[in-house]
Amino acid sequence: MDESTNLWVFGYGSLVWKPGFQHGKLLVGYVNGFARRFWQGNETHRGTPGKPGRVATLIEEAKSTTYGVAMELQGEEALDYLNNREMTLGGYIQKITMFHTADDKHPPFPVLVFVATSKSSFWLGPAEPHVIAEQVVTSSGPSGHNVEYVLRLADWFHTALPSVHDEHLFSIEVHVRIKVKERNLCLKTLMGEKEVVVETRVVELDDRSPTAARRRTFAYTCEKKCMKCIKL
Repeated sequence: MDESTNLWVFGYGSLVWKPGFQHGKLLVGYVNGFARRFWQGNETHRGTPGKPGRVATLIEEAKSTTYGVAMELQGEEALDYLNNREMTLGGYIQKITMFHTADDKHPPFPVLVFVATSKSSFWLGPAEPHVIAEQVVTSSGPSGHNVEYVLRLADWFHTALPSVHDEHLFSIEVHVRIKVKERNLCLKTLMGEKEVVVETRVVELDDRSPTAARRRTFAYTCEKKCMKCIKL
């Protein structure tokens, strides 16, 4: 941008809702010539070694447009953080492309973008939406469940860009939500949300309730509560 000499980065996956670093200005917009695809595997954030999750990358496609955000980087620490997160741990490489703001209030300007290619050791490649959704529903890693990654990105789109349709992302979202419902999974748990339940009834002396150890288990967290958590 004319008024900024700092480097900007284009976010199109988890960076739109979980940047993980302090940034300057943020603008919503798009890049041309790229398509978002869930073709990259991940074993460090949304999966584990031998059981990778599915995360977004960009593939070069001349007639495509991908929406996301441009974030202004401030200081070398931010770039170092991104290089480690995206390249060292994620298997992405750097490219430079032009960013266009959605409101057309700024002229196009260059942004750094992290993309993965078929040369990446984590590359999984194309698959049908329902196949990708199955892998998403059954994968999780140190940063959380793979379901959270997909649905938070889709939710951001529905809120920030309600008039923009991303067929690839939204078709995966639909299949993920269907699979979560069919399996009676607790969506709030998958999304990393904690629900505090306050007991209001009087407990009789002979009332049999789960032990403290039982209450801390995943099964008890979702027992008789999961259907209340799911909003499809």
